[in-house]
Amino acid sequence: MTENDIPLVTFFKRMLDPMIILGLLYLIIVYEGELFTGSYLLLMILTFFISSYVYDQIELYRTQYAGNRLAYVGDILFGWAIIVVILMLIGQASGLRYEFSDRIILLWATLAPLALLLSRITAYGLVFNTRKADVIRSAVIIGSNDPGGALLQRIQSHRNPAVEMLGFFDDRDQSVRPAGLDCAYLGAFGEVGPYLSSHKIKTIFICLPMSATPRTLTLLDVIRDSTASVYFIPDIYTFDLMQARLDHVGGIPVIGVCETPFMGFSSVVKRGSDIILALIIQIILLPLMLMIAIGIKLSSPGPVIFSQRRYGLNGEEIIVYKFRSMTVCEDGPVVAQAKKNDVRITRFGAFLRRTSLDELPQFINVLQGRMSIVGPRPHAVAHNEMYRKLIKGYMLRHKVKPGITGWAQVNGFRGETDTVEKMRSRIKFDLEYLQNWSFALDLMIILRTVKEVLKKDSAY
Repeated sequence: MTENDIPLVTFFKRMLDPMIILGLLYLIIVYEGELFTGSYLLLMILTFFISSYVYDQIELYRTQYAGNRLAYVGDILFGWAIIVVILMLIGQASGLRYEFSDRIILLWATLAPLALLLSRITAYGLVFNTRKADVIRSAVIIGSNDPGGALLQRIQSHRNPAVEMLGFFDDRDQSVRPAGLDCAYLGAFGEVGPYLSSHKIKTIFICLPMSATPRTLTLLDVIRDSTASVYFIPDIYTFDLMQARLDHVGGIPVIGVCETPFMGFSSVVKRGSDIILALIIQIILLPLMLMIAIGIKLSSPGPVIFSQRRYGLNGEEIIVYKFRSMTVCEDGPVVAQAKKNDVRITRFGAFLRRTSLDELPQFINVLQGRMSIVGPRPHAVAHNEMYRKLIKGYMLRHKVKPGITGWAQVNGFRGETDTVEKMRSRIKFDLEYLQNWSFALDLMIILRTVKEVLKKDSAY
C-alpha cells in the first residue's frame, strides 16, 4: 500500500508538518513575551513554502515505511538543517536576521525537529497500528509472475495493516506459480469482474508482462465498472511516466492509472475551499432559504426537503438534499427523470428548478463531507445502475465526491439527459474534470455556474 493511499499520513507530510513548525514559532514568541511583528509573519510565510518543498523532496516517509527508523530521524534533522541554512542565507542577504530575537530563533531551531519527530511518530501510530475495518484496504493481484510475488512478499514482510491481500487471478496452470506468490488463487481472468462486484475490492495490482497488452486492455474494461484504485507493477520501464503517477509499494515501483486527483495536499485544498465557501454561501443565503421553505409549504402539501439516495465517493450510497419541487418524492428502483412540462412539478417548484434554487440544501451535504461544491453531479441510484451497463468508464466519475455543479453542467449538459448519447457526453466532461482538476478550474466553474443560473437554461 502506498503512502498516498493513507490520507492522514499524506496530510501530515504535505500540510501539518509546516503548520507544526509555524505553530511552534508562534508559541515561543508568545512565551517569551516578544511582539509579533510583520517580520515574524514574513518568516512564517517563507518557512511554510520552503519546508513544504524540502521535506517533500527528501521523501521522509519512505525511510520510516521501510522500517529504518534511524534513517528516518536523520531525514528529519537533515531536512531541518537545509531549511535553517536557506532561511539564514535569505535573512543575511535581505537584512531580516537583525529583526528577530536571537533567543527565540535559537529555541525554535532546537525544538522544531523534536516537534516534527513527535508528530510523525503519532501519525504513524494512528495509521499503521490501528486495525479498524475502515482503515484496511482489500486488494487483489492480477497475474502470477515474479513482480507480483515480490510485491506480496514486501507487503507481508513489513506487516502492513493498511492492506489485506485477498489473493490473485491468473489463466495459467497454477502448479508453476512463482514461489513468492503465497496467497489464495481466486480464479481465471474471466472471474475478475464478478469478484470485484461481490467483494468491493479497493485496490488492484496488475502484474502482467508487456506482451499481454490485449489481455490488459480487456481487464481494464472490466475494472472500470468498479471504484477500485488500479496500479501496474512494471518489470521494464517502457511507460510514458509523464502521463502516469509513479509510486512505490515497499520499494517496488508501481504506476497509478486509475486514481483520484485529490491526493495529499490537493485533498486539503479541495476540502478546505469547500468548507469555507459552503459556510459563506449558507450564511448569506439563509434568509432566502427560509423564504423558499415557506413558499414550498404554502404552494403544495408535503415536506420542504426532498431526500434521495445517490452514489457518492467510491460508489458508496449517500443521502442528497434538495428543496422539494414535485408532488412526489421518488427514490425507488425506478426513478423517472424530470421532463419539460412534467405534471409532477409544482408551479413554485418549476421556478426553483429553473433558477437552480432547489439545489441550495446540498451545501449542507458539502459541510457534512458527502459532496463537494464542484464535481460530477450525483445521479439517482436507479439511473446509476442503468447507465453503468451502457457507458464504458461510467463509474470512474465516482473517484471523487459528487458536486453541486460541475464541468458538464457549465458545458451545456444540465437538466434532463433523455438519451444515452447525452449521458455519454456528460460523462465525457466529468472525466475531463477528473483528468484536469485544479483549484483555478473549480473557481472558473463556480463563476460560469452563477452566469448560467442567471439566464434561462435547460433545467426543469
